[in-house]
Amino acid sequence: MSIKSLIINPGSTSTKIGVFEDETLLFEETLRHSTEEISQYASIVEQKDFRKKIITDLLEEKNFDIKSLNVVVGRGGMLKPIPGGTYAVTDELLADLKAGRQGQHASNLGGILAREIGDEIGVSSYIVDPVVVDELQPVARYSGVPELPRTSVFHALNQKAVAKRYAKEAGVSYESLRLIVVHMGGGVSVGAHIGGRVVDVFNALDGDGAFSPERAGAVPSGALIKMCFSGKYTEKEVYGKIVGKGGFNAYLGTNDMRTVTKMANEGNAEAAEAKEAFLYQVAKDIGSMACVLEGKVDRIIVTGGIAYGEDVIENLKKKAEWIAPFTVYPGEDELLALAQGALRVMNGEEIVKEY
Repeated sequence: MSIKSLIINPGSTSTKIGVFEDETLLFEETLRHSTEEISQYASIVEQKDFRKKIITDLLEEKNFDIKSLNVVVGRGGMLKPIPGGTYAVTDELLADLKAGRQGQHASNLGGILAREIGDEIGVSSYIVDPVVVDELQPVARYSGVPELPRTSVFHALNQKAVAKRYAKEAGVSYESLRLIVVHMGGGVSVGAHIGGRVVDVFNALDGDGAFSPERAGAVPSGALIKMCFSGKYTEKEVYGKIVGKGGFNAYLGTNDMRTVTKMANEGNAEAAEAKEAFLYQVAKDIGSMACVLEGKVDRIIVTGGIAYGEDVIENLKKKAEWIAPFTVYPGEDELLALAQGALRVMNGEEIVKEY
C-alpha cells in the first residue's frame, strides 16, 4: 500500500509544502508571506494558526482530501543537540519547539504544524534530521579554548539524505560505509560519516572550514580579535562579515557561484583567483576528513547547488579523487528528504526515535 505524506518546510518569509505518494511528488507549493503579514505577530509560534490556515486552504483549493494522508512531516527546528534520524513529535519535543530551546527560528513551526494537523486527522507526525543534529566524537569538540568547543551546525538533512541515497544505490547499509560528504550552497559543510554517524564536520554557519558564497569560514583569530576591539565595528557588523557578507560576497560582491564563474570566464582575474581559493579550501577540508577516517574512505559525495558546476567537480576531483571516487548529487531536495525520512520509518527500514 502506498503512503501519502504532507511535508511542511517553513522559512522566515515562506512556507514550502509538498504532498508525496511514497517518493513521488504529487504537488508542491511555496506560499510566500509579506513582511506586513509576518510583522503582525510578536513571535514565530504566534504565526502557527496563520500558516496552518494557508496550508489547509491550499489543500482545499487543490481538491486534495486531507484525510487521505498517512503521515505529516515537518522540518525540524532549534531543539537541543540530538543524533540524526526521524523523530516522533512528542509532547516534550513540541514543548521545546514552542519555547525555542536553542532560539526562535521559522523551522520550529515545522514540527508544531505537523503535530497539530496530524492529531486532527489521526495520523503520526515526524521531524527528520534537524540542523541541531550532533553526532560529533568527543575529540572533535576540542578547539584549544575550553570555553569555545567546536559545534555541529551543518546541512544535516541533505548530508544524511545523499549518504543514504548512495548506500541504497550501492546496495549496502549506510552504517557500513565510510563517507566524506561535501555540501556546497550558501554555506559549505564537509562531514565524515562512519557507522551511520557524522563524527566530525566543519561548522557551516560561523565556525570553521572553507569560505562560501556568503560566509567566511575559518578566519585568523588574532586578527579577528583586533577587529572586534578596534572600535570601528559593532558586534552585529563583525558577525555580518562572518555570516551573510563574508566569502564571495566580500571579495566579489555576489553570492552566486554562476556569476563568479561567468566573471572568471570573461577574464576577471580577481574572480578566477577567488574561485580557485574556494575550491582549494574545500579540497583541504576533504583531506582533513580523510584523516578523520584514517584514509579508509569508500566515497566522496558532493551535493548542494554549487555541485551543478561541472568545472567545480572537475577541479575538486583533480585535487582529491586520489582519496576516493566521487559521486555527485547536485542540488538539494529538502521536501523529498523529509518524505524519505518518514517513509523509512513507515516501511520498517528505520526505528522512529524518541526525543
